[in-house]
This record gives sequence, C-alpha cells and structure tokens, in this order.
Amino acid sequence: MALNCGIVGLPNVGKSTIFSALSSARAEAANYPFCTINPNVGVADVPDPRLVKLTEIFRPARTIPASVEFVDIAGLVRGASKGEGLGNQFLSHIREVGVIAQVVRCFEDPDIIHVNNRVDPEDDMETINVELALADLDTLAKRRERAERTAKVQSRDEKKAAETVLQALDLIGPALEQGKPARSVSLGPEQWEAVYDCHFITAKPQLYVCNVDEETMRNIAGGKAAGAAGPAKVEAVRKRAAAEGSEAVCISGKFEAELADITDGAEKRAFLEELGLRESGLSALIHAAYRLLGLCTFFTAGADECRAWTIHEGDAAPKAAGVIHTDFEKGFIKAEVYSFDDIVHYGTEAKIREAGKYRIEGRDYTVRDGDVMFFKFNV
Repeated sequence: MALNCGIVGLPNVGKSTIFSALSSARAEAANYPFCTINPNVGVADVPDPRLVKLTEIFRPARTIPASVEFVDIAGLVRGASKGEGLGNQFLSHIREVGVIAQVVRCFEDPDIIHVNNRVDPEDDMETINVELALADLDTLAKRRERAERTAKVQSRDEKKAAETVLQALDLIGPALEQGKPARSVSLGPEQWEAVYDCHFITAKPQLYVCNVDEETMRNIAGGKAAGAAGPAKVEAVRKRAAAEGSEAVCISGKFEAELADITDGAEKRAFLEELGLRESGLSALIHAAYRLLGLCTFFTAGADECRAWTIHEGDAAPKAAGVIHTDFEKGFIKAEVYSFDDIVHYGTEAKIREAGKYRIEGRDYTVRDGDVMFFKFNV
C-alpha cells in the first residue's frame, strides 16, 4: 500500500512550492491566487536509513523504497463550499486522498500576496476547516434524504440499515454545524461503516504543515526563540493540532526547494546540518503521516532486491504478504522472520540462524516495524 496525501490550504501559503520540493513532480507556483487549477500529482520515495543499511549488507541488484503520493489541491477560500474561488470541484479531489496535510503560512513577506491581506494562522486554519465541514454538511443532507426515503420501505433489513445511517448522521451533523470535523465524533464501527459511502472529508486524518522562513526553521531546529512573530504563529498551529489529537510539522518551503535541487547525498546532509536539521521536511511530514495513520514498515531483502513495504500496525503476517501479492495472502504457509537490528548486529542471515534469532512464524504472527521477512506460500 502507498501513502496518499492531499496538500490543502489557502492560496499563496506555499502549497505548490512545498509540493514541488517534496515530490518528483514540479507544480506551477506563482504570486497570485488559484495558480493551481488542476490537482498536481507527484510521487516521492519514503526516506528510510534502514533500507540504505540493508542495501549495504546485501548489495542487491536493485533497491525499492516505499513511496508516498502527494496531491497538490488548488487553494481553498472562504465560501469554497458554496462555489467561491474555484469551488466544489477541488473539494471532490480531497475526498480521494487518505490523509490531509493542511499547509499554514507562518511567515511574513510583503512581496507574497495573502488572500486575506494578513498572515493569521488561526484564522486561516478556521477558514479551511469550516469550508471542509460545510462541504460535508452538504453531503450529509443528501445522504439523509436518501436514508429517510429508504426508511419508509417495507423491507425490514433495509429499514434497519437506514435507521443506523440516520443515527450516525444525527451525531455527525451537530459537530459539522459547529465547524468541527466528523472524525471528532465518537461512533461505533457499525455506524462508521453505515456512512462510509458519504466519504466525509473531515473524517480523514489531518495534520498541519507550518510553512516558515529559513531563519525561523533554523531557530526552531536549534531550540532557540525565533522572534515574536515566528513562534507565536507556529505555536498557534501546534495548539490547534494538539487539540485535534494530530501533529504539526515545520517546513521551510524555500529551503526544501533548494534542498530538492541537490543530487549529491553528502552535499544534502551538509545542507541540512547547516540549518541544524537531522531530517528533511519530506521525512518529517511522512513520519508524522505514518504515526497519524498507524503505519509501519517491513522489508524483504536478498541478492535480487531489497525493498520496503508499508502496512498498518497490527497487521498479521498473511495481510503483510498480501501487500506483496494477493496470492501470497491466499496461499500463505509461513513467514521466515528476523529483525533489522539482528541483521545489523550479526551481519549475515547465517549468523542470525546460528544465534537462534531466525524465526518461523505462522498466520497469527503480528508483523513488527523493521521486520525482515520471507514468505512461503502455495496457490
């Protein structure tokens, strides 16, 4: 499975600049609203030093990292749910992603136009979140109308299913009316399943991306104060994220764009160190998204290929095998497993076996982050 992340925000907050820096695609960026008309799509490799180490040990013919798909969605404005700006056509694009990354402008620059003529992260976040909630309210109203019609049908099963939908909508509706996300509502599994076809935008996990200038990024990395404006804006975003049980990451779009143009690994590391960073904005964003979605990584390794695979935490061995190929899950027999730490410590699979660390696991085994696995199956 690949992580699918939609990048949203007001116009001119740096979405397209960050998108271009993070992904292999180049999005148009300009100093005017609605520069992005059609959603840009780009794919980036998931940075993982463990895969680099496995490649050094096995020296495979090829190395394939996990990937993440970024979708740069046109800037939303107040009234987008009612057709303002570029309207609902872009809200539909958000429904197709797995996680939302809302970019919030946390820097001052008189040369870059702000759609509201002032930089106010709290107001910007409220605008986006309210518009998404209003779009969901429109969806809810249509689904309610359909469920009420179904509830009048004589079929007992259909009536019961419609009542479950209506109960769920009765709980979600008040939250949306207050500008709160659907994900903040406590529903049972059966209720969520009943309204799955609504594809509520605000039911999706959301994290926040503070787009800061280089000086603020450097000071945040060094744990120093960054001036009155910088930290106050960042802290406002962090406070909102924490209240939602989410995360906020800081990225300097300008810095990331410069970093993306460097192809030499050593030069990239030096560039990061210059700003006091241990990882790029891409890494920080992906790791935050993995945590938010409860994702983890296992590896397959050998002379032919070393590869990283993304699964959900708690997935059993057959489920992980199915990520490689559905036949692996259907015909699962067993999994040969050892940890990444074991291969680093012992150096070879033979020595792992000698140490008794090479395990045979069955279909009830819960895959752990960093497992190196080889599946046996029969179809």
